[in-house]
Amino acid sequence: MSALLETAPRTRSLVVLTPMGVEARAVRSGAPWARVEQFGVGPRNAERSAWLAQDSASAVVIAGFAGALDDSLEPGDVVLASELRSADDTVECANPAILAGILRRGGLRVHTGPIHCSPRIVHGAARRELAQRGAIAVDMESSWIAGRATACPLVTLRVVSDSTSHELYRPIRAASGALAAYRSLRRAAGLLEEWAELLGERDVVLGAPRASCAGVVRAVDIVRGALAERGAPIYVRKQIVHNVHVVRELEALGAVFVEELDEVPHGATVIFSAHGVSPAVRAEAGERGLDVIDATCPLVAKVHAETRRFAREGFDIVLIGHEGHEEVDGTLGEAPERVQVIASAEEVVNVEVDDPTRVAYLTQTTLAVDETNRVVERLRERFPLLAGPASDDICYATQNRQDAVRALAGECDIVLVVGSQNSSNSQRLVEVAERAGCPAALVEHAEDIRPALLAGTRRIGLTAGASAPEELVEGVVGALAGLGPVTCAQRTVATETIRFKLPPNVARNG
Repeated sequence: MSALLETAPRTRSLVVLTPMGVEARAVRSGAPWARVEQFGVGPRNAERSAWLAQDSASAVVIAGFAGALDDSLEPGDVVLASELRSADDTVECANPAILAGILRRGGLRVHTGPIHCSPRIVHGAARRELAQRGAIAVDMESSWIAGRATACPLVTLRVVSDSTSHELYRPIRAASGALAAYRSLRRAAGLLEEWAELLGERDVVLGAPRASCAGVVRAVDIVRGALAERGAPIYVRKQIVHNVHVVRELEALGAVFVEELDEVPHGATVIFSAHGVSPAVRAEAGERGLDVIDATCPLVAKVHAETRRFAREGFDIVLIGHEGHEEVDGTLGEAPERVQVIASAEEVVNVEVDDPTRVAYLTQTTLAVDETNRVVERLRERFPLLAGPASDDICYATQNRQDAVRALAGECDIVLVVGSQNSSNSQRLVEVAERAGCPAALVEHAEDIRPALLAGTRRIGLTAGASAPEELVEGVVGALAGLGPVTCAQRTVATETIRFKLPPNVARNG
């Protein structure tokens, strides 16, 4: 415990800079513990006060009101700057994702994006022009402070007081917008303490291999290729891979995800997900006249082939996996009269077979290796002639990522696994770290990192499930850097060079 306390980041003093007195009052009301400095409105006052953001021992928040440029923003919405733009310069901002998560969980509507900094109030056509350039809000001070700041980190937090439909020159609407902005700014200030307690230097150790495996890359390439060749919409049965970020990205390109084939128009193109489908689903697709593209991972297809072989040879098949998982459903469907599913060693006692000398086992490809071995050992104790696959069903990518997590667990205060809640391989990585004696957590993306996960930590292990793209890992590293300086290292346990071919009815996109 003493070693952990010695390496834990210390809470830094926080300086909050506000242009106007009303903004300063809102911040002081919400965060009486913080040092709040009012510096005045406009670029000149901001430039004269920039020295307040030049204390390297302090974190700085530039806080106040802003005008919305994006039509979706309403009075009271919080805007965290990803960059600050002016007519002469653009200032990159520290990644505010962890703060954004804290504010959202605190009940605020939060947007992250570019803020344009103007020397004068902007309205009407000028707002629309700035919005077309990608800025989502406008203020009159932030870039002139941030451009001269040396404090690390520095965050710009603005609350919308007037929107495109509630502009300042409309007094009644503007008054109601200002009240909503004041309340939100006060609420946001009250949540800053959670963020401030996390500030400090950290070491990040990246596990390798991590993130998308060859089967996932192949499946996503199939959807992209089909959209490029055939145009939208392209239908996909179930999630192509178990990652919300990937699904949303493909939806934006024109993919339509459905649960069952009766949602697909007759004769349309449908893609089967990487988890595979049962023969019954294939037959239904034929009956509906659907143009099928099969994105089943080749390693899952191998398990299907093994199921058919053992069934033909008269074996009772014990499928080790999680009942209801799409991969398990597809494998079970290959020989439902011969297959029974169990998930743990404790369930072996419930297995019923016709002939104890003709029992075989197969496994879901995304299980934890050590737990699966326990189940197999228990099966072999009960059925000494137990048959199995010619090679392990658990895929190489699953095994490699679990080995990397074990390496991280031995040297880190916590392991963060990037992946979706419905991703079996990502869930298993958390379990592997915990069994190795290290706290671990599954996070969908950087905003999911709760303060309790980082409290008292200095050395953070970071990996991603086989269905999560590397860009999400980069986002988490950036978010941690938004709390203070980050040093990155990598622990490599294997090198992956496998790449699966696409099916003949779709070309690789790019």
